[in-house]
Amino acid sequence: MSRKKKQRPRHKDVSLGKLNAQTVLRVFKDAQKPLSTKEVIGLLGLKNEQRDLVHHILENLVDAGKIMHLRGAYGLLESMRLVSGKLEVQRSGVGFVIPDDKRRKDIFINPRDFDEAWHGDHVVAAITRQRKNKSHEGRIVRVLERGETTYTCRVMKTFSHGFSLCRPTDPRLQINFMADLGDDIAMPDPGEIVVVEVGEQLEYQLFSSTIIEVIGREDDVEVQEKLVKVGHKIPTRFPEAALAQAASLPEVPDEGDFHGRTDLRDLPLVTIDGAKARDFDDAVYVKKTPHGYTLWVAIADVAHYVEQQSPLDREAYARGNSYYFPKSVEPMFPERLSNGLCSLNPDVPRLSMVAEMDFDDTGTIKGKRLYNAVIKSHARLTYAQVNRAVILKEEEERANLSHVLHLLETAEALARQLNARRIERGSLDFDLPEPEVLFGFYGETVDIRPRARTFAHQIIEEFMVAANEAVAEYLTERAAPILYRVHPNPDPLKLENLFQILTQSGIDVGKTTSPTAKDLQDILAKVDGTDKEFVVNRLTLRTMMQARYAPSNEGHYGLASKCYSHFTSPIRRYADLVLHRVLKAVLAGEHVPYTFNQLTQIGDHISKRERIAMDAEREILKRLTILFLQDKIGQTFTGVINSLADFGFWVELNEVMAEGMVRLSSLTDDYYAFFPERQEMLGERTGKRLHLGQSVRVMLEDVQIGRLEINLKLLGSLRSDGDTTEETSFEVLPRSKKKSKSRSKSKPSSYTGRSRSGRQTRHKR
Repeated sequence: MSRKKKQRPRHKDVSLGKLNAQTVLRVFKDAQKPLSTKEVIGLLGLKNEQRDLVHHILENLVDAGKIMHLRGAYGLLESMRLVSGKLEVQRSGVGFVIPDDKRRKDIFINPRDFDEAWHGDHVVAAITRQRKNKSHEGRIVRVLERGETTYTCRVMKTFSHGFSLCRPTDPRLQINFMADLGDDIAMPDPGEIVVVEVGEQLEYQLFSSTIIEVIGREDDVEVQEKLVKVGHKIPTRFPEAALAQAASLPEVPDEGDFHGRTDLRDLPLVTIDGAKARDFDDAVYVKKTPHGYTLWVAIADVAHYVEQQSPLDREAYARGNSYYFPKSVEPMFPERLSNGLCSLNPDVPRLSMVAEMDFDDTGTIKGKRLYNAVIKSHARLTYAQVNRAVILKEEEERANLSHVLHLLETAEALARQLNARRIERGSLDFDLPEPEVLFGFYGETVDIRPRARTFAHQIIEEFMVAANEAVAEYLTERAAPILYRVHPNPDPLKLENLFQILTQSGIDVGKTTSPTAKDLQDILAKVDGTDKEFVVNRLTLRTMMQARYAPSNEGHYGLASKCYSHFTSPIRRYADLVLHRVLKAVLAGEHVPYTFNQLTQIGDHISKRERIAMDAEREILKRLTILFLQDKIGQTFTGVINSLADFGFWVELNEVMAEGMVRLSSLTDDYYAFFPERQEMLGERTGKRLHLGQSVRVMLEDVQIGRLEINLKLLGSLRSDGDTTEETSFEVLPRSKKKSKSRSKSKPSSYTGRSRSGRQTRHKR
């Protein structure tokens, strides 16, 4: 008896109007096998005349990473254990594919499995090994689309006939370019930085290209800033339409714009910013009342001048935020707005949106009023001035600021109450210094040191947090769709590892199941001022998730806030501009100009732009640090071990805000095993111990701007009195049987060191 052949589902009579990518995907899912173009046409019940249209849809699905080309057919990726996504290569050389399907976890890619993919490419990866509680492993099987078409490169060598051998400035790109000269481009010299446009592959890891711009010498700070901007695709020019719109705006607010606004020009609002600030988007005033305090926070009303979908709005959305560099700024809006019409400069009228809040004597909010206003800043103050006058109480500065001194002292009193309330509810404050780059007369880097930070900074931060919460709560109570600033709870597995390390370090962690921010804050308080403060702060910070923008209110873990948004910086953050528009609509009783889906898309985009800004900021700091250290090779420094890996550990230097690596291959006295769960390394023969938070003395051995590396040699550890022990003489654990047994329970992840021949060895256990 013959077996009846199984019939494949047939999608008959699909009209051309309903023919789309989703319809074609359903055909593949129902067929449960790869299909040729002809088979797809047949299953859709179409005629061969529609072949071009079907082929176009299929190619779009390939580009989108839903299907891939096979021999004479197309295959559905999800049915082939294949995943499409973006390849992100780490500094260490390993990569991760970030799946297009956000429900999937990242896929680990060993460098040998990159195939021809580069960092940033849209790729297809085959999963080769599934791992529980860890990223699956995979290999790249196809490059769908190059992430970039232009790259900044260093000219390594020049040849006759206008050719140059160039290497990307991004150390994650292990390729070379043979570049010819573009139109009107002069021959660059070796060591100069150029921008190349990628051409065809010539041979393995070598591609043709064309030099389209010569940026300049590599040791120039401004050249370094420019190559970082190019590398991260940070816009440096505004479109003509946006500039034309900005030029059409008045230099000062029109009197007609004051209609319907609360007039606060007589209220003595002041701005408090850094000495170098040029755009002022917030002004504050505090008054003592019989029941507590009233705080006014006035924010520049950018939304009044920038309409949705206007040229200025489209460019601001594309940028997402302003980008700050040590010597330059790429603002979200042209200077005519950011430094002029929308900047709360002193003694001129400005349109603003105001959050007026009432607090009792303990800093608990009792009422809030939100409205459009016209204001006038009565003074432009700096953090340093406020610190000297109010915190340090220097008589000369108090006399200089006598006209606003009472306001500042009242502001300090309220800020301390707000800070105490925030700490009481569990808000996390990591006391980590920000670097400040100092330049000499010729623009060279002369120092990199911690940026001065005092309670004067905290005053403004507390007021901005209060205003952000007040606006978020107001709009949430009215069920208005808004973008929240979301900070998710830490990964439970990371918290479990944190508590394990802290417990082994002798720290009482208390509650270990479902810990709140308050629980973590209590742990930080226990070690405050002790020799374990550095370690606990660093480890706790690493458990934190990255904040993002989303229309779903998931709370802000770090601030221990149940309802938080960004309202206070519409000049430099697009999220704040969106919130202003929603608030204006609600106050006017009008329809909110955004849907939930629109806010989701906006939130995803500006969250990505924010990460780009952060990455660019970290890279330029690393580059300037390397340039600063180039003439200091051979000098000794003290520092603290702030991170460990199976191939070495990083040391944060004390004398300059820089971080370098000590590679285990440079330690010749022993073989060292890395115990990640304890964040320590142990010498196999000597029992010498290297651990997180350990004070050490190192020598700057080498710096490599091309690889963005700072390499250190370990000279010794520091005793509590600051003296140095003998070279590579560290804390040695007792080698009793009891200790030996306890160590054997925790296996090292790897075992790295130098053999007698000097060759680096690594053994998996």
